[in-house]
Order: sequence, then C-alpha cells, then structure tokens
Amino acid sequence: MTPMNKMVSTFVGALALGFGPVHAETLRLGDFQSTSHIVSVEGTAKWMAAVEEATGGEISFEHFPSQQAAKSAAQLDAVNNGILDAALLGAIYHAESLPLNSVVGLPGFYGSAVQGTKALQTMLEEGPLRDEFLAAGVTPIFGFVLPPYQVLAKKRLGMPADWDALDVRTSGSTQAMTARALGAVGISIPGPEVYTAIERGRLDAVLFPLASVPGYKLNEVVSHISTNGSFGGYSFVMVLGNSVFDGLSDDVKAEMIRLGGETATHVAQAQDASVSDLIVEWQAEGIDTYEFTDAELDTIRDALTAVNTDWAERINNDQAAEILETYRKLTSE
Repeated sequence: MTPMNKMVSTFVGALALGFGPVHAETLRLGDFQSTSHIVSVEGTAKWMAAVEEATGGEISFEHFPSQQAAKSAAQLDAVNNGILDAALLGAIYHAESLPLNSVVGLPGFYGSAVQGTKALQTMLEEGPLRDEFLAAGVTPIFGFVLPPYQVLAKKRLGMPADWDALDVRTSGSTQAMTARALGAVGISIPGPEVYTAIERGRLDAVLFPLASVPGYKLNEVVSHISTNGSFGGYSFVMVLGNSVFDGLSDDVKAEMIRLGGETATHVAQAQDASVSDLIVEWQAEGIDTYEFTDAELDTIRDALTAVNTDWAERINNDQAAEILETYRKLTSE
C-alpha cells in the first residue's frame, strides 16, 4: 500500500467510526521513561500511535519523555496543574495520593508481567483502585506491570544474613518494607539515577525488574543478578486528567480504553519475552545470573510474610484487606 493509499484508508476508517479532523486536539503526555525503554517502545509510543491512527488525527499527542515536563514523582501534580493532559504514572511514586495502588509493590504475588497485568487491568476497571485514581483527579485508561523484581548486586545475595545492613534501592515505601524484612535498608531513588548511585557506591544492591535493566544499562555496574525471586512489582498506569477525559467524545474514550487494553497485554508479553534473551546476553558478558536455592527461597518467603500485614496496617484504610485479598486471588489465577 502506498503512503497516500494508507492515509486515505486510515481517514475513511476513522470517518466510519465517527471520527474526523474537524475538532482535532493535541494532548500533552508526560512520562519519565526514555524513548528507548521497552515500556516506551512497546507501550506508550505504541498506544499513542494507535490512538492517533484510530481517530484519524482527531487526537494527537505531544510527548514529553525522560522527565522533560516533570520529575517521576511530580507527574500526577503536572496533570492536575494543567501542565500535562496525560501521563504514564509510576503509581508507587505517588503512594501518598494512591496508597491502595501500592499493593502491586508487595512481594511474592505474580510470576510474570502478563499475569500481573491481567490482575491490574481487572482491578482498574472498577473498584477501590480505580476510585483512588478518580479521587486524585485523573482517569485511568490502562495499566500494566513490570516483571517481578529481582536483586542486582556486586555480590551474590541469598539468605537474609547476606542482606544485613546493605543499602538497597527500592521503588517506594512498600518495597522498602521488603528490604527491611530481609535486614537491608531500603533507599528510594528514581530509575534514571540508579546507575550513578551504584557506580559511586551509594547503593550495594538494587531491586529491579529484569526487562527494564537495559533501559538503564545496570548490567554495566553489577556482577550478580537473580532470576527466580519475587521481590515485589511495579505498576504503570496511563491517565488523563478527569476534565480532559470527560471533555472527549464517547467514541474517542472507547477507542482509548480499547487500544489501552491491547497495549497493556502487548507490553507485558514483550517484557516477559525479553527476559530469557537478556539472561543469555548477560551470561555471555560474564555476569553471574543465578537462581535462589529452594532453601534460600523458603527462608526469604518466611522473612517476607509479615510485609503484607504491615502494608495493610500502614495503609490504615478499611479497604486494604479487601484489596489484598482481591489481588491475591487474581494473581493466583
């Protein structure tokens, strides 16, 4: 198909769905990932392009990646203040406004990005997690998770004794509880700053999802990477400001959500598929990619059992127990 024929085909298809360029609108969308990160390539960029094509240009985007419009922890404020119309939020960075959504950071639940994403999408359709976003001034369009967090370090970490008093990078307060349960000190540092922190000795280890390692080149500054742990998760949620979303036509809203669901599944699958290839690459680089022994896994699980209870008590919300049980059920399916 020639470029002209493709353009005409897209335009005709959009008209058939009720879209047209008459009321074209450009939405300012921010996120803190680089454009080379798998989350951006297979998630954000893919969704924006799909929405623009499906609406025949009625909706387009001005993209502000790599914290260009706001720091990772300020993306939500940027939407509420009108600096941005939309943002891909790292929910855990906004735990004060979205405390219940920090449930994804708890250890020992989902085993793959696909499994965790399916559970998150279900919980964002209706219920307390969705309500929490709406109350924070934004409407969730779709969400997905990173693969389960592993530990990256300059030495092999196994039994809790190996973790004693280590400075470990964690994503938010929920994952910091995981580090403390293992005897370490959880330190919250945004992803883009982790490389330098390891390189300069500020951090002894990092809890990180393997699919995201190349985006930050962390394989250059660590020598040991676990592959079968489950030290919590991380959720990304694409949001629009409530007033921005409410001002869109019903057709545009429906397409955004439909395409969001497809994108969430796609980016989760892409991340899971990338992990096995990355492990082979790292082994070739001389990195020790290792599995915890059964004894180590049992001891680690025992050490982390109190984290769920502590999370519910810290949240101090009568919906926390309900959320925890729903999350447990969905991630076990």
